[in-house]
Amino acid sequence: MKVYFGIEHEVAFLNHEGKFADFSQTKFSDFNQIVEKLPTYPNDYSQLRVGDAGIRQKRWYIEGFERFANSEKVIDCIPKGIEIRTTIHSDISGALTELSESFQLLREVAAGYGFSPVLTSFNPYKTVFEPQPPLNDYELQQLQTYPDEQTANIYMVTYGPDLNISVPDLPIENVIDIGKKLTYYSPYIVPFSYSSPFYNGGLWDGLSVRTFVRTGKRSAALVFVEKEEQLINSVPSLTKIARIPAEVGRIEFKAFDSCDDFSIYGGLLALLKGLILDKSLPGRAIRPNATLHQISAKKGFDYPDICANATQLLQVAEVSLRDDSDVQLLTPLKDILAKRKTKSHELIAAYQSVGSIEQALQNTYAHPSIESRTNE
Repeated sequence: MKVYFGIEHEVAFLNHEGKFADFSQTKFSDFNQIVEKLPTYPNDYSQLRVGDAGIRQKRWYIEGFERFANSEKVIDCIPKGIEIRTTIHSDISGALTELSESFQLLREVAAGYGFSPVLTSFNPYKTVFEPQPPLNDYELQQLQTYPDEQTANIYMVTYGPDLNISVPDLPIENVIDIGKKLTYYSPYIVPFSYSSPFYNGGLWDGLSVRTFVRTGKRSAALVFVEKEEQLINSVPSLTKIARIPAEVGRIEFKAFDSCDDFSIYGGLLALLKGLILDKSLPGRAIRPNATLHQISAKKGFDYPDICANATQLLQVAEVSLRDDSDVQLLTPLKDILAKRKTKSHELIAAYQSVGSIEQALQNTYAHPSIESRTNE
């Protein structure tokens, strides 16, 4: 079975004043000057969707909330950060290498405009996003047409990756079944990535406020199908019509927090690959289990049921990948589970030491690239 990989990674920034550069501090033009300086790769277009507004022209684009005139015309995009997306790769290491290179380029160009990347998966200061001016009739109609867009108030304050795995040779019903499996087991695997312990200007009572807030309202896994009749009616969506041919048969896992050590993305992609190849796990769900995700968000691996299931899923993935070199990529996840310490634990300790969210965030992305870990 052929398996292909891609990564979409959202980057948040501090501005030249050291403030968190969200929609309250930043205009589209502030981030656009960075994106304009980054290179274009014309051969990407068969793999990467450009979209109607033309904002997604490159491997980097401004993630935000598009505003419309009372028509189809886009008149603004309220920014939350810059997203990096990789092209499609036949192996995990290729996707990680491209992500690392794209991140380093972004970091260098952004520095010239006074912006520095920081890791968080939830806005440390803003708890909701409220569009100003209020939405017009056309925008309200668009939200009614696309139910997932009604959660803009959530996605504008969250930062997280889409880890994409395509299995184009499988029948679509099998791919949808895999999406149900990953949705079911999501609460047990998301703690490997936790990095959002801040909320409303202080420490949150848990490890991932992003998981706590978004679960049940946003998809854990999303499967791209070719035809309308293959869609499953659910909120949040489990299935979506592919917008370009390269998306057909793609599974986007959307429930992880962001990671500043990209070797963890390697581990998570290997874990997902192992779970996709596995034939033994019985659990299936169309919608994420909100209660379990919220327990997971509060306690992580300190909750016995979460820890036990995460341990079992790592073992299942290891068995599935036993003859595959990708099995070695699981090592960072084993370390996290053995110590029961996530990135959130580091951020909490840093905040308690320095007393400032911004200063705690400044030490993130110290070793983002996979090369820096292997060469240490």
